[in-house]
Amino acid sequence: MLLILRDEDLEARRVALMLQGHIVAEGAEVLERECLELRRSGLRVALDLSGVIFIGRSGLEAIGRLAQAGVDIMACPPLIADMLEQEGIEVGHGKHPWKRGGGPAA
Repeated sequence: MLLILRDEDLEARRVALMLQGHIVAEGAEVLERECLELRRSGLRVALDLSGVIFIGRSGLEAIGRLAQAGVDIMACPPLIADMLEQEGIEVGHGKHPWKRGGGPAA
């Protein structure tokens, strides 16, 4: 199961989605659809994967497409980051830059 929490700064036109659980099958489809809809509406999108414990093949493929579409991939646990990087998916290290208390705005 995948839980998606949203941290929005609509004034700055950006949103971070904090993911928890497993990114598989239907969850990967929902995630991809939501991110692409946010991107189409002109928002900058970041995925915070700090709460992800497993990514299946469909999740890897969805995250790869999202990264190519300009979605930032952030805050991955080390094993998840290694898996994504082996798939050629660029991973930002650290928390997403606009999270409350998370550092300077991007």
